Amino acid sequence: MEIDLNLIERYISYSIFGVYVFCLFIIFIYSLTQLNMLRYFLLYKKNKKTNTSQINQLKVLPKVTIQLPIYNEIYVIERLIQCISALEYPKEKLQIQVLDDSTDESLSVTKKIILIQQENGTPIEHIIRNQRTGFKAGALKEGLKSATGDLIAIFDADFLPHPKWLLETVPHFSNPKTGVVQTRWGHLNREYSILTQVQGFALDAHFLLEQIGRNQQSHFINFNGTAGIWRKKCIIDAGNWEGDTLTEDLDLSYRAQLKQWKIYYLDTVVTPAELPITLSAIRSQQFRWNKGGAENFRKMIRQVINSDKISFSTKFNAFFHLLNSSIFLCVFIAASLSVPLLFIKEKYEDLNLLFNLSGLFIVSTLIFFICYWSIHKHLFGGGVNSFTTYIKRFFLFYCLALGFTFHNTIAVIEGHLGKKSAFIRTPKFNISEQKKGPKNNKYSQRNISIYTFIELLFSLYFLFGMVSAFTVSQKGDFGLFPFHLLLFIGFGSITYYGLKRT
Repeated sequence: MEIDLNLIERYISYSIFGVYVFCLFIIFIYSLTQLNMLRYFLLYKKNKKTNTSQINQLKVLPKVTIQLPIYNEIYVIERLIQCISALEYPKEKLQIQVLDDSTDESLSVTKKIILIQQENGTPIEHIIRNQRTGFKAGALKEGLKSATGDLIAIFDADFLPHPKWLLETVPHFSNPKTGVVQTRWGHLNREYSILTQVQGFALDAHFLLEQIGRNQQSHFINFNGTAGIWRKKCIIDAGNWEGDTLTEDLDLSYRAQLKQWKIYYLDTVVTPAELPITLSAIRSQQFRWNKGGAENFRKMIRQVINSDKISFSTKFNAFFHLLNSSIFLCVFIAASLSVPLLFIKEKYEDLNLLFNLSGLFIVSTLIFFICYWSIHKHLFGGGVNSFTTYIKRFFLFYCLALGFTFHNTIAVIEGHLGKKSAFIRTPKFNISEQKKGPKNNKYSQRNISIYTFIELLFSLYFLFGMVSAFTVSQKGDFGLFPFHLLLFIGFGSITYYGLKRT
């Protein structure tokens, strides 16, 4: 039987084009969900009024347990405990649990700091597990066994709530269906470097655009792992903390909302924290968040779809919410296929008209640009100078986000396949005190990641795509040139920071 190689080549070419367009379509749908959330964010701003009626309904303040899950936090532990000890709340109604899984000398340092606070009358205790099972989820679950509070506040080691934080959050539990109150993250070191500026930019979009947008539509949102407060009854009713995903916060949030508990997002209370300052720290955080998102899609999506207690619109929004991290997979696939598509388009002229669907990525980019500008304007004001700053930030954010697509794609694939991995903490630096920089921090990664070398190859791959735009035909084909330029800058920048080991 004779094999028609031309037919096989055409089939492969059309398949590549089909996958490419499918990925662009998913990205476009995702951008439309962002645009919808922008609509509700703008309505929220317009209709926002000061409402103290809920604040005054709590006649008696409930008892609160504050949980501080830590692991080898020698640089920030003293700052954390001092900050939490300064919270204004009746001492007789406060319990502070330091859930310490540390394995280095920070364990003894923490003991000394806690002893000093206990002598000063602070209701603080040191809880050390014999076995570090379940990572952060396991520590929170262990602490819950001896928690005396009706409400459970949680802070990671780098978060510094202001003194009135409890007094501003606790009253919102006057609604008996409120299971969680989540506050907005602030950034202690936003201007430290380009990397921190981009992280702050992305997190602002999440906490204002997405959290407010979903909350205003009564869709599912998520507790962000820290700077929030739970009703203990809600945690127990939802099945308690589970450590089978890397994002235990998203997991419990969905299980609680499926039980009809409400999460109240309090954007007016900002809890500042330290952004990761090194590429290795950002990698570990991004990997955990993106893999955990895919794990929770795998774990929760059937329960969401099959629930008869939530609306179709909430199910639709939850589908894309849980699939958030998988957008990196779609972007990476589309980017990887875009280079051979230059040559496929040249050979198969019948695809030229359909090739215009590549414009979906441009439309999606414009939607993201509009959405994020609204957030930037809300935080920093409008005007020419602000808009100029925004353009720079958006360009840096977009390039670096594209540069992270390979790394995050691996995380997403592992999550969807159910491959288990350890919970890798994000190292904290307390950079304001570490004047000599991150290289002197004992938790800094010393070796160059294998991802850096792969990302170098991809930067060269997209450079080839840019060069090919000039040579693929007599007139050239520059339709994908801007896309390849962004990818080249993104992967090149990540490679630079990786080789620099910052």
